[in-house]
Amino acid sequence: MISLTLVQGSYIVAALLFIAALAGLSRHESARMGNRYGIFGMAIALVFTVAAAVIGVNGLGDANDRSGSGLTGFALIVAAMAIGGAIGIWRARRVEMTGMPELIAMLHSFVGLAAVLVGWNSSYETDVPYPAIHDAEVFIGVFIGAVTFTGSIVAYLKLSGRIKSAPMMLPAHNAVNLGIIVVSVVMTVVYVAMPHDDTMVRQSLLFAMTLLALFLGWHLVASIGGGDMPVVVSMLNSYSGWAAAAAGFLLSNDLLIITGALVGSSGAYLSYIMCQAMNRSFLSVIAGGFGVEAGTVSSDVDYGEHREISAEGAAELLSSARSVVITPGYGMAVAQAQYPVAELTRQLRDRGVDVRFGIHPVAGRLPGHMNVLLAEAKVPYDVVLEMDEINDDFPETDVVLVIGANDTVNPAAIDEPNSPIAGMPVLNVWDAKDVIVFKRSMATGYAGVQNPLFFKDNTQMLFGDAKERVEDILKAL
Repeated sequence: MISLTLVQGSYIVAALLFIAALAGLSRHESARMGNRYGIFGMAIALVFTVAAAVIGVNGLGDANDRSGSGLTGFALIVAAMAIGGAIGIWRARRVEMTGMPELIAMLHSFVGLAAVLVGWNSSYETDVPYPAIHDAEVFIGVFIGAVTFTGSIVAYLKLSGRIKSAPMMLPAHNAVNLGIIVVSVVMTVVYVAMPHDDTMVRQSLLFAMTLLALFLGWHLVASIGGGDMPVVVSMLNSYSGWAAAAAGFLLSNDLLIITGALVGSSGAYLSYIMCQAMNRSFLSVIAGGFGVEAGTVSSDVDYGEHREISAEGAAELLSSARSVVITPGYGMAVAQAQYPVAELTRQLRDRGVDVRFGIHPVAGRLPGHMNVLLAEAKVPYDVVLEMDEINDDFPETDVVLVIGANDTVNPAAIDEPNSPIAGMPVLNVWDAKDVIVFKRSMATGYAGVQNPLFFKDNTQMLFGDAKERVEDILKAL
């Protein structure tokens, strides 16, 4: 028999492990251990929650009934966990790092859907201690879950390229978002104040609010441009945490409340940091009104002709350089070029060249994307620097290798006030003596903006697959 005290104690241990996981994930060196803390904490939470539900803690199941509802419930829970676990292992083994952003977005949608289902199920409960508080929890939980669900689906479709990354701007889109929020608040008040015997009207209100929230989630993310999608992933992570916390209140599960609050608050803080790095308004992120603003257009300026360089020419420049900075982007992930890049770093450092990496806060398509790739390839942590740490050093840098980056090294963010990425801090790579840009073609980046960097006098283009071109440079060295 598992007592309620034992279950609560296990929840405290699991919560402490989750906090340790977040602390570990804050630094490269401890990230792997932090991930292990999180896994161990989740394992404890699952084991004790399932056991409590089956044997009768919190009134779920019957400890003396080994052939009835207790075992039936246990069988259903185990079957659901087995199916979910099998799908999770299958996807984890197959997904590439390039597909990680859209996978995370899809996982967020599952959390949102779960919160909606829990809320609807709880709406049918009548024998509750505090009906008004319970009704408010139901309405708010369903609202947050529905917004997370459709918002995450749109993020998945954009990140996977199934729909265009360009923002969809409905007329008065900010007014539409605000109107839905105001209407939802009014409906919440009416729902809470309405007697429970008006079942049909109450369910109609909940259904109408669910539809509005589903539309709001879709509209919020659909209105966001491709260049801002990393912030969207971070914000949806926060939404999924609050949705989980709302479900925890409805299920009277303290650990789910704690876990949801940790995820929600940490995701919101990460979004705030990224908004500062991108010179975006945090409130605009929450309202879905950031990205390309009305009247903002992409520049049609003729920047002239670009210059090309061969792998041998790039190797010659690197051989004579004293300092090199590598700025990776999503293209490096697509080409899986992190391993030859790591080998190039090792060889240049063995020759006495000072090699460092400059990482933009939104490089790739989710927070920390490039850091994970470089850590995977065993690039030393101490040479991987953030944008603010490296930007002042570009004037003293001999060669910059831009590998698969585009929008994060675009001077239009500084020089062109009408650009869709205007105001976004970028890596000032053009201040270096020589810049080599690795790209497959002259196509624009994910934000759909032309990059004047490609046409500057000190920039040369190295076309082709990034992995193959880096390997060619290694051979030439």
